[in-house]
Amino acid sequence: MSTMTAFRGGPVTERGGVPDDRALWSRLAGADDAALTELYRRHCDAVYNFAFRRTASWAAAEDVVQATFTAVWRRARSGTVDQLRAETARAVLLVMAGQECANAARAARRLRLLHGRIEADAGSAVSADHAGSTAARVDDERQMSEVHLALKRIPAVQREAIELVLWSHCSIAEAAGALGVSEGTVKSRLHRARRSLTDVIEIDALKEALT
Repeated sequence: MSTMTAFRGGPVTERGGVPDDRALWSRLAGADDAALTELYRRHCDAVYNFAFRRTASWAAAEDVVQATFTAVWRRARSGTVDQLRAETARAVLLVMAGQECANAARAARRLRLLHGRIEADAGSAVSADHAGSTAARVDDERQMSEVHLALKRIPAVQREAIELVLWSHCSIAEAAGALGVSEGTVKSRLHRARRSLTDVIEIDALKEALT
C-alpha cells in the first residue's frame, strides 16, 4: 500500500495539566531546551508531512525537520523568538519549514552544479525484505513530484495557503497569523488557487487536497 495515505500523525490534542503551545513558546524564548523538546514532539510530524509535500522527497523532508527545529533553537539562543499569537505553534513552524525547504533546494542545485547528476542503480543494493516499502516510497515521491509541478502553475502565496490550510490543517486564523496577512486574504488565496488548478484536478493526490 502506498504510504501517501500513511503520513505521520495529525493535530495534537491537549490533555489536562499539559502546558499549551503559548506557554512552551514563552519558555522557548528563554532558551528552555525542555520546551523545544516538547514542541518537537508535538509538531515534528506536521513539519515532516509539510516538507515532503514541498520537496517530494522523504530524505529531504527528514533534513528539513532537523533544520527547522535547529533554526528555532538558534533563535531561542540568540533571543530573537517572536511572540506566539496563535494558540498553537504549528503554522509558525510550517512557515519556517518552508524557508528551510527553499534552502535545501538551493543547496541541492549548487551540489548538482558542482558534481553533476549522479545516477546510481540502487536496485541491487535493496534487500528483498525492504523492496516493497522502497517501491512504495519511490511511488509516493513520483506522485508528489507531479503534484509539485502542478502547484508551480500558481503563485507562491496561493501555494502557501494550500499547504497550510488544506494539507496541514491549520485554521484560517493560524495561517493568517503565521503569514502576516488578514484572514480574508488567506481565504481569497485559497479560492483563487482552487480556480487556477481546475485544469490539473485529474491528479488524484491534488484532487483530494483541494476538496
